[in-house]
Amino acid sequence: MKDAPRFTKVVFIAACAFVVAGILPCTVLAQTEQSPWMIRARLLGIEPDDDSSTITVIGGKAEVDDSITGDLDFSYFFTDNVAAELTLAVAEHDVEAKGTAVGKIDLGDVKLLPPTLTLQYHLNPDGKWRPYVGAGVNYTIFFDDDPGDATSIDYDDSFGFALQAGVDVGINENWAINIDVKKIWLSTDVTVKAGPTVKTEVDIDPWLFGIGLAYRW
Repeated sequence: MKDAPRFTKVVFIAACAFVVAGILPCTVLAQTEQSPWMIRARLLGIEPDDDSSTITVIGGKAEVDDSITGDLDFSYFFTDNVAAELTLAVAEHDVEAKGTAVGKIDLGDVKLLPPTLTLQYHLNPDGKWRPYVGAGVNYTIFFDDDPGDATSIDYDDSFGFALQAGVDVGINENWAINIDVKKIWLSTDVTVKAGPTVKTEVDIDPWLFGIGLAYRW
């Protein structure tokens, strides 16, 4: 794995959301009696829509399996309709190389930290059903990789784009049930040492399906 300085990029993404929130005029806050802050916790299903280039030397392609995890997000409402959301989660995926010259190769597993920052538009902020759509950016960090049958494996961290749609269904003044779907375009270059050094580009491009609770102060 590469050294820790890449984590500064994640800090920068988070700082953008919260610095902007901190310098908003007080007149924005006056538009609503509620706090501008919302937090959500969800059970998250991750389904990679993966594809990869042909692995050099041995042929075949890399495949990434589905995963279930949890996520936590923090939203700041600039107005009743417009909000920024920062989503944090850690996921673990098993990886295999299939169709190679030496058959199926177990490439172990890897953990992903994919913070995602989106700008949202909330269509019905005062209703019981509050749908929203969003778009933004993602930066994925790969860490704690186990190479499986290989000697070593390395994943390059990467930026990608994200789209989302969801709905908050009000329970009372503060609590809501949240359903959220995200699509992230995520590609990484993978270098595997298994005798010879082989390389492939893997498009993970996951769908994220979440359900959980939202709380707004």
